[in-house]
Amino acid sequence: MTQRTQVTLDPELHRHARRKAAELGISLAEYVRRLVREDLDVPRSRGDTSQIIGLGDSGGSDIGVRKDTYVANALAMLRPR
Repeated sequence: MTQRTQVTLDPELHRHARRKAAELGISLAEYVRRLVREDLDVPRSRGDTSQIIGLGDSGGSDIGVRKDTYVANALAMLRPR
């Protein structure tokens, strides 16, 4: 279960964080979660499949055809190395 948290950033930091999240293809919230998780050295929960959200968001998506591949790739990224 997740806990909703509000964070206040100065405008320049917010702009840079949003840009970095966009470069990674993730939401600002997911970017912040990853930074906190990495800083605290907390492993990702095996049940967290949030990385697959928006995976096929390309405008002309083939998600209906390749959904199994997309899900498998996203889940593979969650496995510890």
